[in-house]
Amino acid sequence: MMMPCGSFQDIHDSDGCSSSSHQSLKSTAKWATSLENLLEDPEGVKRFREFLKKEFSEENVLFWLACEDFKKLQDKKQMQEKAKEIYMTFLSNKASSQVNVEGQSRLNEKILEEPHPLMFQKLQDQIFNLMKYDSYSRFLKSDLFLKHKRTEEEEEDQPDAQTSAKRASRIYNT
Repeated sequence: MMMPCGSFQDIHDSDGCSSSSHQSLKSTAKWATSLENLLEDPEGVKRFREFLKKEFSEENVLFWLACEDFKKLQDKKQMQEKAKEIYMTFLSNKASSQVNVEGQSRLNEKILEEPHPLMFQKLQDQIFNLMKYDSYSRFLKSDLFLKHKRTEEEEEDQPDAQTSAKRASRIYNT
């Protein structure tokens, strides 16, 4: 389904960020340790979304991310707008990217008038568990993940050309 520009589709895409492969733990190794670690890494989120898109369940991670953003809001007006956006995008029966959670039928537009940071917590936890025990394990076995892991390992095996280039530039620039 197409989503309007500037919506949840754009959330957490960090195409401009370069990920350093010189962290203590390679990102794929970190992603493989837990879904939490995967969701904390913008590159991990991006790869997981690509995978979920192929499985037609990208709305799960988008909903989870939207709830994370929602919990950080302080301003009541912003909370009302974001709560309504989350409801209309993921929870209403007319939602464009409806998530499948128990208890969403009890959520109605009345609660959107008095939003509070944890109002979506139970539903977010359900989606998290669904991802953790279902799609996450498939993601770790997917070509998409394994290919990324291989690329990372190949980069690791190469002599560090970047460091020698930096050394060379230091020599010539002095």
